[in-house]
Amino acid sequence: MSDVRVVGGGVMGLTTALVLAREGHRVRVVSADPASATTSAVAGALWWPYRIEPLDLVGDWALTTLRWYEELAARPGETGVRLVGGLHRGERLAALGSWAGQVESLVQSAEGLRCRLPLLDMPAHLRWLEDRVTAAGGTLERGTVASLGAAADGADVVVNCTGIGAASLVPDAGVRPVRGQLVLVENPGIEEWFTEADPASSETTYFFPQPGRLVLGGTAVAGDWSTVPDPDTARAIVERCARVRPEIAGARIIGHRVGLRPAREGGVRIEAEPLPGGGRLVHNYGHGGAGVTVALGCARAAAALVD
Repeated sequence: MSDVRVVGGGVMGLTTALVLAREGHRVRVVSADPASATTSAVAGALWWPYRIEPLDLVGDWALTTLRWYEELAARPGETGVRLVGGLHRGERLAALGSWAGQVESLVQSAEGLRCRLPLLDMPAHLRWLEDRVTAAGGTLERGTVASLGAAADGADVVVNCTGIGAASLVPDAGVRPVRGQLVLVENPGIEEWFTEADPASSETTYFFPQPGRLVLGGTAVAGDWSTVPDPDTARAIVERCARVRPEIAGARIIGHRVGLRPAREGGVRIEAEPLPGGGRLVHNYGHGGAGVTVALGCARAAAALVD
């Protein structure tokens, strides 16, 4: 078995570390921030292949992850994963990939697609992943790496799960942010999720009932690196969601969040290359708006390249 250093402590880094640790590798996860401060912690986290490529690979990765979440949903208080019903307004089954035929809950309606899907409470799920990694023998450490080559000091393999950080660390000029802004409100009693997205627009409308809060969204602004919530954008998000469920208009706002989805020209990069000083570098980044959706599928694909 190998000494593996996973760089990045979001959902992709932790899930990959968990797979590797359970395979018997000696795993260390290095992250500049705690999981609770990563982009993953901001995610609304509904399982759905959204803003991710390449399409010919995404389906298998997503279905692998779906089956895992369906198992984890039996223990929602522990894993942070629940199965929740909702509506993708305007979606049509015929417009989706072949993967959709294997999602049993998808039902076409006049409004769109109704389905019961995994919805993750990301702070809880990230804590669970950290606990599982350490229980499997892995270690977690805070720190930055000057380069991926430097991260190989004392390791046989480095796994790059740095998300948006890959733009400068690889460096990869094809990596760009797709900015997402959210508003957190007290839930006025909404039990189902809702989404309506126009791929041609930077504005989306969705709400996800999470424990202790209702998550309202959102935006999808390519190339915007700002992580500061914009008040006008926040007001527009609440107004759009309230047009779907009027009771949202009076819900008390309890927080604002911004996350930078790590999109990449050409889609997800999972491949290995030799490091200049010896050892192997495995890339696993560029998951766009669907890192949660493909987490286990991509983790297994990356783990297969470690040896």
